Amino acid sequence: MAISNPGGLLNSTPAHRQQTLATNYFDFTATAGQGWAQQYLPDLMEKEAEVFGPRTISGFLSQVGAEESMTADQVVWSEQGRLHLSYTMTLTTQAGGSATNGGLITINDHIDTNATYTASSHGVRVNDTVILATANAVLKALVVHVNGDALSVEPYGAANCATLGVDTTTGTLLVYGSEYGKGDNYNGSSSHSANEPQFKSYTNKPIIMKDYYEVSGSDTARIGWVEVAAEDGQAGYLWYLKAEADTRARFNDYVEMAMLEGELAAQATDDVAAFIAPAATDAAGTEGLFAAIESRGNITTGVTGVNAATDLAEFDAILAEFDKQGAIEENMMFVNRATSLAMDDMLASMNSYGAGGTSYGVFDNSEDMALNLGFSGFRRGSYDFYKSDMRYLNDKATRGGINDAAGANAIRGVVVPAGTSTVYDQMLGKNLKRPFLHVRYRASQTDDRRLKSWVTGSVGAATSALDAMQIHMLTERCLVTQGANNFMLMK
Repeated sequence: MAISNPGGLLNSTPAHRQQTLATNYFDFTATAGQGWAQQYLPDLMEKEAEVFGPRTISGFLSQVGAEESMTADQVVWSEQGRLHLSYTMTLTTQAGGSATNGGLITINDHIDTNATYTASSHGVRVNDTVILATANAVLKALVVHVNGDALSVEPYGAANCATLGVDTTTGTLLVYGSEYGKGDNYNGSSSHSANEPQFKSYTNKPIIMKDYYEVSGSDTARIGWVEVAAEDGQAGYLWYLKAEADTRARFNDYVEMAMLEGELAAQATDDVAAFIAPAATDAAGTEGLFAAIESRGNITTGVTGVNAATDLAEFDAILAEFDKQGAIEENMMFVNRATSLAMDDMLASMNSYGAGGTSYGVFDNSEDMALNLGFSGFRRGSYDFYKSDMRYLNDKATRGGINDAAGANAIRGVVVPAGTSTVYDQMLGKNLKRPFLHVRYRASQTDDRRLKSWVTGSVGAATSALDAMQIHMLTERCLVTQGANNFMLMK
């Protein structure tokens, strides 16, 4: 069954200025039998119909994050590196090498692709015992010589790596311990330098967002015949009240949407900074949630297709990835409608009665009660997942409409870890516990730029000679996504 919507996005785009248009007033003289010349008074429905329901999409960040002030032009934080030493490597020689005939290895990079790796920055030392894994075999060996990124090893149980069937391809190296002879001391060379903790430093910058609404002094006193209502609770026959409330609600949505969709400009390749930043060295843009996950987190495109949530295989793959990361037990899933329903069907199919439609979970269903066909969460392995619809991904005027055209690049949802993380704040110079997601906004004793609003003009409290009322809105903020390796973007 196909569903069509010939009306499209009717009434969804506001006019850029106050004016009388054919779309915003009724002409009773245009149609025969409906003009003012007829003897019957038309039945005017004064109340404006709220056909789109709640139109705002904000609220996601308030559920999963927090807000904190800042006084600098950027926020910098550091995240712990992995504790154990694991690297991608290439077994360049199976038999023969520097100071040994066991095998020669070249270390290529950290196993964690988010970690910064430079030549000779690995922590493998002489007398370390390692596991070498390639496509053909896995063996254990003793490191006998280190020269920069080149390691010489002697395998346990064989004369060389070739004897144990390890091929000369790219694989993984893991340090699992060490072994020394009686009376042996450390090598004393650079190959035995102490290992220093690894960490990664990240930064983000706030953006300034502005909007305003203007109405002339005369229009503030003009009474309309349509009774209007706004999301903030204002109601009446003054149209400018609704227009101002809609502008404010739209700006509040933009504040959240910018934190989700923000992108940092690449000064070397694009010209955004030239239009925004005052100096050539200044950056433009900000890193939003989606960009942070795509850069430093995990992305699942499913296992069985677009609605891969119909199969536990996708969640098993997600669990396997989370096991490799921080293994945060509780996770929130914010998904679009199609994915939410697919999850419900998948969970229901786990019940032996689900196929017959008689039971969707542990309910005492009867013919006299409404059947609950949805699930708010489930536990798989050692992980708890709590599911919630994300209006931003469904609304046709926001990401819902983008997803319709994006195909394989559509965003089905996001998995956000619950709880807090410990990071080192370089501005404050100490470790702090914060939610994985939190917003930083500019504020000082002089000016709080979290979400400020002020009125100018001659209407009400007169501040200028302008015969109008201007309502200004401004914020300066950025999103801090800590531990992005624990997040999952569902495409």
